[in-house]
Amino acid sequence: MKKLAAIALCVLLAGCGFHPMYGNSLAPQLSSVYVEPIAERDGYELRNSLIDVLQSDGDAAGKAYRLKISLNESSQGIALQNDATITRYNNRLEARYTLSDARGNVLTTGTQSEMSAYNVVVSPYATLVAEQDASKRAAQEVAERIHLDLGVWFRQHKK
Repeated sequence: MKKLAAIALCVLLAGCGFHPMYGNSLAPQLSSVYVEPIAERDGYELRNSLIDVLQSDGDAAGKAYRLKISLNESSQGIALQNDATITRYNNRLEARYTLSDARGNVLTTGTQSEMSAYNVVVSPYATLVAEQDASKRAAQEVAERIHLDLGVWFRQHKK
């Protein structure tokens, strides 16, 4: 009975048009994306994370696509002590991206954002490390989401 149910499920999935997004079929397109340098503070981390998830080499030579990203970063104190000292911050990282071909024709655009938080502690060094870690986590999450967006776009526009 279980084997029959598994076979029926496979037939249903094949009929609905389901295709796995990842695998060897998208790797060549994703690795042929050059991620342009990003000037903002968290841009370095975001660019490196994107290069990693796209499995690109970070070199512009021979790339068929260019990914341009602009960042908007903000920070807001959200928790106060009795003496009005801020003890927790929320950081927001918003990335607007444009994928273009080698000739500069815009193929797709999008926006991804992520919020991260950190606590302010007595040690200034520990607070700095917590802030940097929160920024790194946000950049990595935004990179994953852009990677998903690009994977969907390449899947829909497969040649």
